Amino acid sequence: MRQEPSVRYPGAEIGELIQDQKEVDGPLAELFRRLDEIIATNIEQRSDLSASVENTYPTYPRVALQELIRNAVIHRNYEATTSPVMLSWYADRVEITSPGGPCGMVTQETFGQPGLTDARNPALASAAKSMRFVQRFGSGIPRAQAALRPQPPCP
Repeated sequence: MRQEPSVRYPGAEIGELIQDQKEVDGPLAELFRRLDEIIATNIEQRSDLSASVENTYPTYPRVALQELIRNAVIHRNYEATTSPVMLSWYADRVEITSPGGPCGMVTQETFGQPGLTDARNPALASAAKSMRFVQRFGSGIPRAQAALRPQPPCP
């Protein structure tokens, strides 16, 4: 696999000094494991002291970031560009960019509809599924969207 960089900026702009940078490559399973480590390292825990007991919450749900970065790697365009998948962390957001955009039946309008899938790289998608990094085709984006929805506070 090609190198896929992860960059952490301390602020909200790309022009800021880089706080941390990793380039990840290797076989698919190793690539996903290393990306999982980067996700785990960069997710911060926030404390909520408004209740009688302190509650901590992650800044981002791990499952959402895993689904999104794996989707970006699996479905990227490997033929028309040498641009990598980018995982960029900022103080106020995480951005994942993947060369190629939607393909086939998946368009900007239908992106994320449960069960709708079209693999730009079917062999890579099948390999990721057989290695159990993805569960089933067409379910990753809806699972990420559900994990990113605000959760009601616990009683």
